[in-house]
Amino acid sequence: MNKKQKKNLIRIIIAAVMTAALHFIPVTGVLQFVLYMIVYLIIGYDILIKAFKGIKNRQPLDECLLMVIATIGAIALALYEKSGDYIEAIAVMLFYQVGEWFQSYAVGKSRKNITELMDIAPDYANIEEGNGQLTKVDPDDVEVGQIIVVRPGEKVPIDGVVVSGASSLNTAALTGESVPRDVKEGDSVISGCINLNGLIKVQTTKEFGESTVTKILELIEDASSRKSSSENFISKFARVYTPAVVISALVLAFLPPVVLLLLGKDPVFGTWLYRALTFLVISCPCALVVSIPLSFFAGIGGAGKQGVLIKGSNYLEILSETKTVVMDKTGTLTKGAFEITAIHPDGIDAEGLLHLAAHVERHSTHPIAAAIRNAYANEADDCRIEDVEEIAGHGIIAKVNGKSVAVGNGKLMEKVGAKWRECHREGTTLHVAIDGEYAGHIIIEDVIKPHSKQAIRDLKRIGVKNTVMLTGDKKQIADKVAAELSLDTVYSELLPQDKVAKVEELLSSKANEKERIAFVGDGINDAPVLKRADIGIAMGAMGSDAAIEAADIVLMDDDPLKIVSAIKISKKCLAIVKENIWFAIGIKLACLVLGAFGIANMWAAIFADVGVMILAVLNAIRCMFVKGAKPEEA
Repeated sequence: MNKKQKKNLIRIIIAAVMTAALHFIPVTGVLQFVLYMIVYLIIGYDILIKAFKGIKNRQPLDECLLMVIATIGAIALALYEKSGDYIEAIAVMLFYQVGEWFQSYAVGKSRKNITELMDIAPDYANIEEGNGQLTKVDPDDVEVGQIIVVRPGEKVPIDGVVVSGASSLNTAALTGESVPRDVKEGDSVISGCINLNGLIKVQTTKEFGESTVTKILELIEDASSRKSSSENFISKFARVYTPAVVISALVLAFLPPVVLLLLGKDPVFGTWLYRALTFLVISCPCALVVSIPLSFFAGIGGAGKQGVLIKGSNYLEILSETKTVVMDKTGTLTKGAFEITAIHPDGIDAEGLLHLAAHVERHSTHPIAAAIRNAYANEADDCRIEDVEEIAGHGIIAKVNGKSVAVGNGKLMEKVGAKWRECHREGTTLHVAIDGEYAGHIIIEDVIKPHSKQAIRDLKRIGVKNTVMLTGDKKQIADKVAAELSLDTVYSELLPQDKVAKVEELLSSKANEKERIAFVGDGINDAPVLKRADIGIAMGAMGSDAAIEAADIVLMDDDPLKIVSAIKISKKCLAIVKENIWFAIGIKLACLVLGAFGIANMWAAIFADVGVMILAVLNAIRCMFVKGAKPEEA
């Protein structure tokens, strides 16, 4: 609770205690009026000031003016009738302030979630001088390729690659993931993570202005400017609704008495004025004007805490209507990094086959070579590697301890005269021959991410009708992944422009405009498709800058299960928004009718205004606590 909230709470308590005391203290006449007016000014001075400023700025028709007209009218009516009943006027202000306090508290809680995300911004970067001393500099002053030092407890200030040391990084502020991520020499690190234990040296790969943490902060800051259609509707509704209500109240105050007077009956001006004032209090659109933006604000904050960055409430609303999810394969459903899935030796043991292949592939920069090297931990042994020859489109031949070892595809095996054979398993096959004799093969695949299967299953559970995969991979590989994940449709061997064309086809074949299509991708070639789909979702941790820039939603830890979380949060948030709209409008319309006929008094009006607002705000707060998808236990 901040100082302003504490001050307002104290003011509310003082006014409530004084009102209760005056109700039981036997004072009358001028003293009674003066004491009640002191309480009225304590609880309502800021509302009076806002109403005056609205008139001065020629924007008078807001809830503050309605409150002032209603309460001053009630006071004037009490003076006219000499009833001394000023409590209703004070109660209107008192309960309105209670509602405003709840709203302020709810916004504060939502803002705290956003602030926690904003707190990932680093204050400095450590540069090592020639004498070994560390100097703190502004992250903006660090150039690409420079070495920075990150000590335990410090934030990684700029994206880069670890060149020395090993540690664990807390990525919770970025990804919502509580489990620390271990990094060692050669691993990439992104800015905003907190170094937990070891000292690491990082070679920067981006300028601070282009780093992950800066991009995230820009997304968060821009999110509030993109309003949903629900918010725009409420803003337009309030602009038309408020003057219409004021005119209706004036008609209710003066038309019936004039008609009664013309008919020769008692016009009972006081009764109709009281009904008009009650009508004004009931009509305040606070519940809608406050709770709808608050619901979206809370939803975006809650999603951010779970590692789902939504660029605006309009995207949150569109996401809730998603019926088709189109996904790229590599880096989205699969890891985007090759791993060995099988070793089939022939006349040699599996360890020996992998050992020879790793030494031959030592000097290659190909991703397949990296997979072989990563799988063999003892690469730095006493083996002599000589005469390395890389043959484009075939593979590599090298001498290992005097033996000629060839590692590559079938063409290379034919070149060295080895009698090779195809493997029954899907994947990339790397054949090995020793001195022209076939020694076996290694199967390498782009491995499916651990949560991909559950993500597809959960998407169908929450109402997604169609799951589609687009990939540039061969049909065999694509079909295998699609079958394993139970995808509805798969399109393979696509160029980037083909992916756009497929999304265009899906968009044109939609049953109606309310059935939205989301595309999830991570590569630079996915940027055009992310822009073209109704809603673009980018994998943020490994995703390219172009993909993150083009997307409407960014998943910070590359987990496909976060797609489910994002849709679940959006659906729940929109459900709460609709609840508040129907609840607020329904109660107000009922009370307006009852007030016009004199059935609802000022206390009912207070409930219809402030009571409904408090309930709507409390309902909106639920958006902060929507739970995302949880991984199923194996």
